Amino acid sequence: MAGAINHRALHARVRPGAHGKLSHVVTVVALTYLAVLILGPLGVVFGSALSKGIGPYFAALTQPDALSAMWLTIVTALVAVPTNLLFGVTAAWLLSKYDFPFKTLLTTLIDLPFSVSPVVSGLVFVLLFGRSGWFGPFLERFSIHIIFAWPGIVLATCFVTFPIVVRELLSLMQAQGSAEEEAALTLGASGLAIFFRVTLPKIRWALLYGVVLCNARAMGEFGAVSVVSGHIRGETNTLPLHVEVLYDEYQFVGAFAAASVLTLLGLLTLGAKKLLEWQLVRTTMPTGAIVALSTTATEAGQ
Repeated sequence: MAGAINHRALHARVRPGAHGKLSHVVTVVALTYLAVLILGPLGVVFGSALSKGIGPYFAALTQPDALSAMWLTIVTALVAVPTNLLFGVTAAWLLSKYDFPFKTLLTTLIDLPFSVSPVVSGLVFVLLFGRSGWFGPFLERFSIHIIFAWPGIVLATCFVTFPIVVRELLSLMQAQGSAEEEAALTLGASGLAIFFRVTLPKIRWALLYGVVLCNARAMGEFGAVSVVSGHIRGETNTLPLHVEVLYDEYQFVGAFAAASVLTLLGLLTLGAKKLLEWQLVRTTMPTGAIVALSTTATEAGQ
């Protein structure tokens, strides 16, 4: 009885409409936070880039250094993303379908780039492949340049992005189990046939989701690439590094023009991410509904 009285007293203290007012306050606070931290910087980027008109904006983007930075960024992503895609699918398949010694250690090592600063990651590559590094003198004999060259940028980008695809696939593949793959194996299907006809259709949207996120990180990576690139204009500057160079030289229109390209890429990535999330939910919900209906029908029959 005392509990009931206290419960009624608690509800008596809440005035009608208080919940609605609270929700309005929370909404206003959230929108204000969004405007200050997201919409404000977006407006500054595009406003500063177009401050002197559309002509200087496109002139800044068509300069040789800017075109070289864009091309290097695209090529780096074209190498890093497929490499991490192949590694991610293989690692997720291995970790979700098999038990073996040191499995936990391998999972921990995959998460290592998430726990190490990108700057430290770049420094490790310098210590390994620099002229005074462990493998530097050996590589110099064959005129192979890793640091302050394109291969170092690719290596650093691959390192900081390789856990992304694995993490997007691993939990899903573990939840799905391996019953269907084992059934296909029992029927005589080969390993490749099982992967392409059974496993891949179940993970395709999560795989694309991981690829989108990996591509966004590869194109926007700054810390690790900054350490290994050497900041050679027209040769080893990616688009984020190009923005920094122009800003340090007080070329604000060019800096914000290059930043606007990265911003547009980020917005496109966000749109693709939301589309894939919607597609993932749309394709998985019918399965859940069928399971729920089957369970209800079974319980009703019993």
